[in-house]
Amino acid sequence: MSDQLTYVEPERIPPVLYVPCVDHVGAIEDAQFSYRETRDGRLAFLAYTSLDRLHNGLGDEQPWVLMPLAAINAQYVHRPWDLTMLDLNVPRNRRPEWSS
Repeated sequence: MSDQLTYVEPERIPPVLYVPCVDHVGAIEDAQFSYRETRDGRLAFLAYTSLDRLHNGLGDEQPWVLMPLAAINAQYVHRPWDLTMLDLNVPRNRRPEWSS
């Protein structure tokens, strides 16, 4: 299994990104973000450039919030991570199971 990354040039990143969360929330300040650990032990922050890409990469039931880049930068200051992965396609057997 290989991790798939989509390279996006910084000037082509949209001003907002879809960020996966642990649970559905009503307000962005209540969100707990869904980080991933890479095979080499680094902490990765996942973000998606469109809702379709989030659904393709993590499934239709994945909770998410829409965040401006400035809010993502603020989150990094609060809880740093090692790398950001954009539009990652997580294999189905590695996705969380969401209850309905």
